[in-house]
Amino acid sequence: MDSQFNRRNWLRQSASALPFFSAIRTSAASSATNRPNILFLFTDDQRFSTLNALNNPEVQTPNMDRLVRNGTAFTRAAIMGGTIGAVCAPSRAMLMTGQTLFHVDRSIIRPELSQPRDRRPFSLFPEHLRNHGYHTFATGKWHNGENLFARCFASGENIFFGGMSDHLKVPVSDFDPSGIYPRNRRHVATQFSSELFSDSAIRFIQSAHKDKPWLAYVAYTAPHDPRMAPAEYAAMYPPDRIRLPVNFLPQHPFDNGELKIRDEALAPWPRTPEVIRRHIAAYYAMITHVDAQIGRVLQCLEASGQADRTIVVFSADNGLAVGQHGLLGKQNLYDHSVRVPLVIGGAGLPRTRRQQALCYLYDLFPTLCDLSGTPIPNTVEGLSLAPLLQGRASALRDSQFFAYRNLQRAIRTDRFKLILHNVHGVKTTQLFDLQNDPLETRNLAGEPARATLIYQLTALMKDWMKRVDDPVELDQSDWGPTSEPIPQRK
Repeated sequence: MDSQFNRRNWLRQSASALPFFSAIRTSAASSATNRPNILFLFTDDQRFSTLNALNNPEVQTPNMDRLVRNGTAFTRAAIMGGTIGAVCAPSRAMLMTGQTLFHVDRSIIRPELSQPRDRRPFSLFPEHLRNHGYHTFATGKWHNGENLFARCFASGENIFFGGMSDHLKVPVSDFDPSGIYPRNRRHVATQFSSELFSDSAIRFIQSAHKDKPWLAYVAYTAPHDPRMAPAEYAAMYPPDRIRLPVNFLPQHPFDNGELKIRDEALAPWPRTPEVIRRHIAAYYAMITHVDAQIGRVLQCLEASGQADRTIVVFSADNGLAVGQHGLLGKQNLYDHSVRVPLVIGGAGLPRTRRQQALCYLYDLFPTLCDLSGTPIPNTVEGLSLAPLLQGRASALRDSQFFAYRNLQRAIRTDRFKLILHNVHGVKTTQLFDLQNDPLETRNLAGEPARATLIYQLTALMKDWMKRVDDPVELDQSDWGPTSEPIPQRK
């Protein structure tokens, strides 16, 4: 399943390949200023196919495009899925811990539903960097509890402990060194969320000490709904000029178990072209607005004189359907919902590269450890992307596994994706040839000639499920109760 890389051997072999890598590998014997800063820019609900420079001429993203030009874009980055409807919570937990979906579910997302023996120990990547000499700062959305935030960050500003909010009335907290963030001490911000969080990041960068490396985690709440971009950005996208997705459907072809969830209630059934164009226009306007705010942060970084020693990571917590396959939300395993943008650049790293290796968001924990000369904790399950960045490898794994609640499971290889659904014992199989059908419009599962392939992909899926401790048994007629009360954390 995964290509095997011995990190110690790889580091020894590649230490002299780039001056930057050589400097950070020997950080124990060098000054702190040789270690890179890390600026982590994280958007909310931004689909992988929403960057002009990569795959979408309809949306304007000049600053994200600039990051693409100045770094490596991982064009097959994805999340593993979700165990609750608010997919962003487990996604962020996986990012922070470098662990797989069901391990973070039992330890962070829903520990009350598991036995203590099933809860794995974990480190969080900001906490780990903090323990190894980094000053860690955060602003924006934090969806994994106040206690974990306190473990991670030495400073912060305008912290949002929630899942979604009116972008003009975000309830935020000031940083508290004691780690106590009671609700009655939160205040409602008066700026648009993307501007608010960018201002906080700019203030931090301007005041950051240059004799100690820092991590700035900037987590936007855009383009998550409510999609209410400022008027000048909304005007950039007249709905009647928006192209309808090729895989647009008035409704999903079958019950996937989540057709009544909040995200899907944002528009009536059946979906109409006019309604979907309005949703897409509002989505693009939010993306272009947050892009402009990211540009302000990048401009500040350059003005600070620290850009050449700062790694910049740009990504998002999950994708969003916005009309594709008849869906609006992210509670599914199609590419539009599990794939995310991911760009890594700066500080001597390669520029203008496209990397098609199959990777996950939770691979960023070991990657940032490798790039900062920090040891990787034994609790981390992700694979470092550093060999891909340096050109020492073209792939890390030959497949990806996805799961959504006890309703959907999927496996993808370089070419094919198999999705299995089980809703109240009703099973539906989908097979897509991603090479010839990247928008997943033609289900090949009913073709007799595909039976062997489906058998092989199912076996691969079962192997993944065993390795990540997925509690579902595929061969059972019912994968479990679909009416189990699950916190939405919205």
